[in-house]
Amino acid sequence: MTDDGLPSAPSAHQRSGPDRLGPPMGGPAQELIDSGFALENADAPLLHSGLNLADIAHVIDLHERRVIPRPAAGRLMEVLLKAVHTSPEDFPYDPAYGEPYNSRERHFTEQIGDDAGWLHAGRPRREAVRIALRLHVRAVLEDLVEDAAGLAHAIAVLAGRHSRTWLPDQTYLQHAQPSTFGHYLVSFAYPILRDAERLMDALTWVNTSPGGAGCVNGSRLLADRNRVADLMGFDGFIEHTRDAMWQIDGLIATLSHASSLLTTQSKLAEDLEIWASNEFDYVTIADGYSRSSVLMPQKRNPYALSIIRGAAGTMIGRLTGFLAVSKSPSARSDNLIYAYGEIPRALDLAGRTTRLTGGVIRSLTVNADKMWAALESGFSQATDLAEFVMQTCQVDYRTAYQVIGIAVREASREGLRGIDLDGTRLEAAARQYAGISLGLEGRDLSEILDPRRIVETRTLSGGAAPPVVEEMAADCAEKAESLRDRAKARREAFERAEAALVAEAEKFVIEAAEAAEVRETAEVAEAVERENDAGS
Repeated sequence: MTDDGLPSAPSAHQRSGPDRLGPPMGGPAQELIDSGFALENADAPLLHSGLNLADIAHVIDLHERRVIPRPAAGRLMEVLLKAVHTSPEDFPYDPAYGEPYNSRERHFTEQIGDDAGWLHAGRPRREAVRIALRLHVRAVLEDLVEDAAGLAHAIAVLAGRHSRTWLPDQTYLQHAQPSTFGHYLVSFAYPILRDAERLMDALTWVNTSPGGAGCVNGSRLLADRNRVADLMGFDGFIEHTRDAMWQIDGLIATLSHASSLLTTQSKLAEDLEIWASNEFDYVTIADGYSRSSVLMPQKRNPYALSIIRGAAGTMIGRLTGFLAVSKSPSARSDNLIYAYGEIPRALDLAGRTTRLTGGVIRSLTVNADKMWAALESGFSQATDLAEFVMQTCQVDYRTAYQVIGIAVREASREGLRGIDLDGTRLEAAARQYAGISLGLEGRDLSEILDPRRIVETRTLSGGAAPPVVEEMAADCAEKAESLRDRAKARREAFERAEAALVAEAEKFVIEAAEAAEVRETAEVAEAVERENDAGS
């Protein structure tokens, strides 16, 4: 069969035996129906709206180029408008008839006969489906960008509120240096915004039309490909006709950016799950995002965080799976058959997960007293103290590092804290390590050791000083709002273009009906005139 489902003539050089290129002896095998065609028809609800719009634009283009007669175009447009107003669940998609395009053709043919065949002119079935995929993905992708911008904004707002919520920042789950919860949070707002911008770039790729590409080398029926692109609100068309039919690099990039977006959220969720434990108690996940144990009364599980982490793993798997099926030779269907369902569903998962993370952040309770108690009880001042010794006592940093390390170990054995260190202890450590005096005997180091003072010194760009954090948080919030506005503007443009296309189809049907009525009236008048002439 040809790509359009029509019988092909057997090759003159074809060997004897069952035809490889000729018409099939019967219908598809049940195993093929249950596997391949059932798989593709399961994706029909995702493509239904886009297929209708692609068909309408094609009919308009064909009619304007005088390829299809107006009466046939009018009848075809009528059934397409019925399909527009029919839900995918009510449309007769049936794997027994093949892929969704075949079901559509069968349904249209049952209604208007051979006039349905005009849809094949200058266009293989894959072109309609490629367009439908892009129309659906651009809508889902725009939603995801909005969701990501909303999450970044929520994180930025929370960060601004906690620019002075003192926190022992951690590496390897160990106290590193004094910081604030706000500074920690902003470190997630930035990558989320970057991924959202990358998704906007991917949206630019998605919103280009493969229309008018023909099979691989174009069509002599459609010399200009701009009209179809304009009708559906595309920014333009894909230049190379073969590339237009088979390119997948943009889909890979889209999945990759969405996977990165969820991976960032997974990191945040893993941290929050640890910090929500009784051992830390830094944060409390709201009841609406938690689940109680049915067996253990004391347990309150942060269930939403598990969903976020699992979704990130699922996205990584989908990206890997799509890469695996995409390495086929060029001009093969297998790398896109799966894309019709996998890409939209993956982006939908990313959107639902991003909205979930946003809900967790907006409802999060921050236990500032617990964070301060942990910071006060540890030794996160050690780096700053070593730098103080290096600068004040004129020793190299390695020596200062070793001296502070010895003093910290001794204090920890005695059950003391970082703020309990003093000059006398440092002198003892210096004698133990190098037999030297630092000149700090009896020195009060409380101001040097105050974690809050340490954080306030971090005034460099990107640092943890509260004014710097507040500035970064405000910057992220502003960028998120701008990005959300841009995404909304794109969505509104898409919706206007699609509504205008349907309106043009409705106008076409009305005008076709009026033209048919005029023709019918003229034909009746001519018949009457002929009868009168015959009678006279």
